[in-house]
Amino acid sequence: MPAPRVDNPAPELWVVNLGMVPYRDALALQVELRDARQADVIPDVLLLLEHHPVLTRGRRTDVADLPMGESWYRSQGIDVADSDRGGRVTYHSPGQLVGYPIMRVREVHAYVHTMESAIVRALADEGIEAEVRDGLTGVWAGEAKIGSIGVHVSRGVTTHGFAVNVDGDLQPFEWIRPCGLDHVRMTSVLKETGRTGSMPCFRKRAAWRFAQAFGRRQRLVSEARLREEMIRCSPEQRSGCAPPPKAPDRLVPA
Repeated sequence: MPAPRVDNPAPELWVVNLGMVPYRDALALQVELRDARQADVIPDVLLLLEHHPVLTRGRRTDVADLPMGESWYRSQGIDVADSDRGGRVTYHSPGQLVGYPIMRVREVHAYVHTMESAIVRALADEGIEAEVRDGLTGVWAGEAKIGSIGVHVSRGVTTHGFAVNVDGDLQPFEWIRPCGLDHVRMTSVLKETGRTGSMPCFRKRAAWRFAQAFGRRQRLVSEARLREEMIRCSPEQRSGCAPPPKAPDRLVPA
């Protein structure tokens, strides 16, 4: 008996698990993917990864957000990097799940709200009651912040995205003003549940909830497969990758 016909299936979301990636390498990859997505060479993509310890400064970062001074953080083995995302300073490290969606979006605030909702649902799958707060971007578990969001939108395509604390070291957050918020306390899946080794499971849950929230069909794709598609938008093939009309850049804070 033939399989039932499915009309108008949901568009694909390519999910790529990159493992541990230096922050600047991830920035360069996002630019490549953004250009390819703007040219419709690839579908929407969600990169899932972790970073070596790094403080990233968004476009609104204030000098007071890094009270110890840049050289001190570097002496602690923490890199400091500038970012073109909105928002202020945040911290990435092993044990934190970072998601970089490279997606076409129409309305930035709706996009951020949907991303927050996906994170809330993924945390609920872990048994954590999380929420969003009026006037603040990100996700909270009780009085502590567990997920941060900061995005950049260029010609209708997103870069940067979300970071959720899973089982990493939270102490470096105490050395900064996370997202420019005074006296904010950070938490993690480990701290809320007491369970270790949650990253593999939470990574799958986050990808599933993200695809579900945006009405996409999740497809797991290797980095090699992704790059095969990207080569179609290389300079040698640029004539077949005409970009859409330019739209203004947009920033959303962490």
